[in-house]
Amino acid sequence: MFSVFSSYPTSLVFLSIVVAAALCIAFTGPWIKVLRRDNIGQQVRDDGPETHFYKQGTPTMGGVMILLAATVTMLLLAPWRAELALLLMATLFTGVLGFIDDYSKVVEANTAGVSPRAKLTVQFVISIVFCLLAVNWLGIAPTVKFPFLPTLDLGILTTTINGFDIPWLYVIFVSILLAGMSNAVNLTDGLDGLAAGTVMVVLIVMAMIAYRLDMLDASIFGGALAGACIGFLWYNAHPADIFMGDTGSLALGTAIGCMAVVTKTELVSLIIGGLFVVEALSVMIQVFHYKRTHERIFLMAPLHHHFEKKGWSEIKVVLRFWIISGSLAVLGFFLYFTDALLNL
Repeated sequence: MFSVFSSYPTSLVFLSIVVAAALCIAFTGPWIKVLRRDNIGQQVRDDGPETHFYKQGTPTMGGVMILLAATVTMLLLAPWRAELALLLMATLFTGVLGFIDDYSKVVEANTAGVSPRAKLTVQFVISIVFCLLAVNWLGIAPTVKFPFLPTLDLGILTTTINGFDIPWLYVIFVSILLAGMSNAVNLTDGLDGLAAGTVMVVLIVMAMIAYRLDMLDASIFGGALAGACIGFLWYNAHPADIFMGDTGSLALGTAIGCMAVVTKTELVSLIIGGLFVVEALSVMIQVFHYKRTHERIFLMAPLHHHFEKKGWSEIKVVLRFWIISGSLAVLGFFLYFTDALLNL
C-alpha cells in the first residue's frame, strides 16, 4: 500500500493515524471477550484509592492490541527502512517485558509482577542496544541540544572497536532517558484514559517534528502509535472496559524516548512529555521525603492520585491532565520550531 501513497507523504502520516485507530477498535473488542472468558483481569493495589476497588478484575494487557494495530499499520503504509525497524524493535521488546510483567501479575493474582530491579535491568539493556545501533546504524550524532543553547557533545569519550563507536556519555544519557520515560508513562497509567490520551498528544507532536525533518518512517511510526491510542480510548475511556497494562505503558514510553533520540529532541521531549516527568518526580519526591521525615508531601503519589484524594472526580483529573499535557506539548513544539526557524 505504501507505493500507492508514496507521492503523498502527508496523506501517509494522517492515514496511519486513521488506520491504526480503526484497527485498534476492531482488535480490542474481541480481545476483551477473550480476557473476560479466561478471567484475566487487573489486580488493584490494596493501598490505592478506595474508589478504584470496583476496577478489580477489569481486563488488562490492552497494550497488546495497541502494539498490534500500530505494527500492522506500519506494515501496510511505511517504506520500512532501518530507522523504522529500530524504533519498532525497541518498542516491541519493551512491550514483551511489559507483557511478562502483566502476565505474572494476573497468574499470581498480586500487584508485584516482575521485580523492579529485573525490569529496570532489561529496560537499560534495550536502551543501550538501541542507542548503539542508532549511532552506528542510523548515524545519529551523540549530541544533545536544547533550543537557543549551544549543542552539548556527549561523544567526547568514545571507544571505537572495528569501526563500531561506543560514545559512553551519550549511551548513559540515552539509557536514562528511555528507561525514565518508559517508567514515567507507566506511572501515569493509573486512571481511565489518562495514559492513552496524553501519549496520543505527545506522539502526534513527535510525529510532526519527524515529518518536518523529512523522517517519514519515524513520522508514520509516531502517527500509527498515536492512532492506536485513539482507538484504544474507545474502550479505555471512563469507566474503562480494559486497561493497557505495562504491556502498553512501558512500550509507549520507550517509543517516545526513541523518537526523541532519532529526531534529536532529547531535551525538548522532556517538555513535550512534561506531564510524565511531573508524575515521575511526584513519586520520587514523595519517597525521598517520606524516608527522611516519615511525612508525605502529597496525599498520594503519583500526582493524579493526590487530586483524587482531594476530592476531584476521576474524569475531572483526566481531562485537566490532558489539557496540561497538550499545553506542554505545544510549548515544546513551539520551542523546537522557533529555534529551527531562527537557525535557517
